[in-house]
Amino acid sequence: MSSINNSGFNTIPVLDLKPEVRHMRHELKQACHHVMEHARFVMGPEVEELEALVAGCMDVRHAVGVNSGTDALLISLRAAGIGEGDEVITTTFTSFATAEAIEMTGARPVFADISPKDCNIDPDAVEAAITPQTKAIVPVHLYGKSADMPRIMEIAEKHDLIVIEDCAQSFGAAWHDHGSKSGQQAGAHPERREAYRGRLTGTFGLAGAFSFFPSKNMGGFGDGGMIITNDDQVAAQAAMLRMHGARKKYHNEVPGYNSRLDTLQASMLQVKMKYFSAFNSRRRSVALRYIDELRDIGSIQLPELPDDGHVYHQFTLQLLEGDRDIFAEYLKCEGIQTAVCYPVPCHQLPLYKDEPWSLPVAERVKDRVISLPIGPFLSENDQDRVIAAVREYLLDVQKELC
Repeated sequence: MSSINNSGFNTIPVLDLKPEVRHMRHELKQACHHVMEHARFVMGPEVEELEALVAGCMDVRHAVGVNSGTDALLISLRAAGIGEGDEVITTTFTSFATAEAIEMTGARPVFADISPKDCNIDPDAVEAAITPQTKAIVPVHLYGKSADMPRIMEIAEKHDLIVIEDCAQSFGAAWHDHGSKSGQQAGAHPERREAYRGRLTGTFGLAGAFSFFPSKNMGGFGDGGMIITNDDQVAAQAAMLRMHGARKKYHNEVPGYNSRLDTLQASMLQVKMKYFSAFNSRRRSVALRYIDELRDIGSIQLPELPDDGHVYHQFTLQLLEGDRDIFAEYLKCEGIQTAVCYPVPCHQLPLYKDEPWSLPVAERVKDRVISLPIGPFLSENDQDRVIAAVREYLLDVQKELC
């Protein structure tokens, strides 16, 4: 139940999962009942069925279910041969889980700066970070928007590097080029950019790692993850690693993990698969409304216009003037939750305090980003409240503070 705030209205959460559950409740109950009947709770038939659904949706040969998005990335890296002594370039502006997965292979994460335009990894910064020890690149498709994969793949091919995509926030997202002249868009050959238009995230590199954490667009009902790949060997290695490093029970070949996707999760995720595309479309509609209503405010930087590629895991704007924390507190008093993803770039975490990183764009953007409520069931009335509160503060209250 929503809490009542100082404005007298119910609080609008940054994400409300309850309407999604209510929408699918009958089918979810049926799916769970079916699993209860056959009682194959670990690696039951629903796991393989979900893998086939995801592989078909992504148009890839293999999908391997695991128990979290973090394990999906870790196992993908290990299946690709990443390990001790390797360097893996990734964005600093992401969840620590990305760097953590790299660390757990024995490799060293090398952080690259981001584009100020969309907070995704800057391909030029990636190329500048390459050393003789670099083995792979892990782009993160942040906030549901594809990173500049044509340019990243061009760099990877030029330097003979592996690409493993962190797709935790981008299930169903695709790469689109808006024809921008920014540095982020420059570099890759025009024919390559056109050929990649509409290509789904996770299908560019050797493997793509997805999360089914409940808050994700393709969120489950607990932890879960999926690896997709067109490489037969990577798929076989991933399937072995998730089962304690064994292709056959009691015949362990390497140290692996207990990282199987639960049958109950797989059964409910099959239900969610029927709806995720429509849910993503609804998110785009909300994002378009926000952009239309807020585009005249000069003190913020809005996300790019929606297209068939951006799935808006978050609707994140940048506050170019004023104090982000005061803005967030104002919205809270108006009954509107917000989120900050991410207040601390990875290179500034305590784990890396002795590393000589200087990534100025991420260090600047971290104090500017703020995410507004978004979701497939965010009502027009709640959208109106968010828009009105944002405009009230940025156009009126902030003037008084100046």
